[in-house]
Amino acid sequence: MELKQIIKPENLAYEKPRLLLENNMHYCPGCSHGVIHKLIAEVVEEMGMEEKTIGISPVGCAVYAYDYIDIDWLEAAHGRAPAVATAVKRLNPDRMVFTYQGDGDLAAIGTAETIHAANRGENIVIVFVNNATYGMTGGQMAPTTLLGMATSTSPYGRDVALNGYPLKISDLLAQLEGTCLVTRQSVETMAAVKKAKRMLRLAFENSMANKGTSIVEFVSTCSVGWKMTPAEANKWMQDNMFPVFPLGDLKNN
Repeated sequence: MELKQIIKPENLAYEKPRLLLENNMHYCPGCSHGVIHKLIAEVVEEMGMEEKTIGISPVGCAVYAYDYIDIDWLEAAHGRAPAVATAVKRLNPDRMVFTYQGDGDLAAIGTAETIHAANRGENIVIVFVNNATYGMTGGQMAPTTLLGMATSTSPYGRDVALNGYPLKISDLLAQLEGTCLVTRQSVETMAAVKKAKRMLRLAFENSMANKGTSIVEFVSTCSVGWKMTPAEANKWMQDNMFPVFPLGDLKNN
């Protein structure tokens, strides 16, 4: 009897965020995007900003965020989300504006837009999902692909002489005077999820307090692109990605 009462729905302490829509997610098993979507929905809801939040989604796996989080969305051309977010925030300063971007989008095609928006100190949040690969288009090498990491366009592994080094874009953004928060998080454990949510909340609060640009990078997995099970991908990320992209705050003013 006691067990039945414990598991009754009304006794559960955790519920799905209201802003997370009922649409079936298209993400692959083990993908980090779903958890990050949940955290964004929770933070926006808890801040009471449902009617005042505008998300900018570009190209890549991130583009489908509008299908899952019930806020206003705009689509941007590949890499141009920070430029679009700049215009939206300047025209609507009372709105909470954020971009949702992958590593190929933010750190390759959109490098200029990202750096210059952050350097200007635009009062936006940039959510950066870094899984070290172009996940949507076939697993090609991305700017953040690790040395020796095999991809569809670097089948023998990333080579310094041919491809250069992994781009630590958040480290670069932390050096800009316009950024107020640059933090690197993950969502592979419950402890990591809780910390990531706190930093997302801080980033959104910064944007509404006109403190400048906040960047929340999520070191994440791409199980299918990496050709691993979700459990293997989490372990590989911890063993290989965290040493190159260590978690923690790179800048917190």
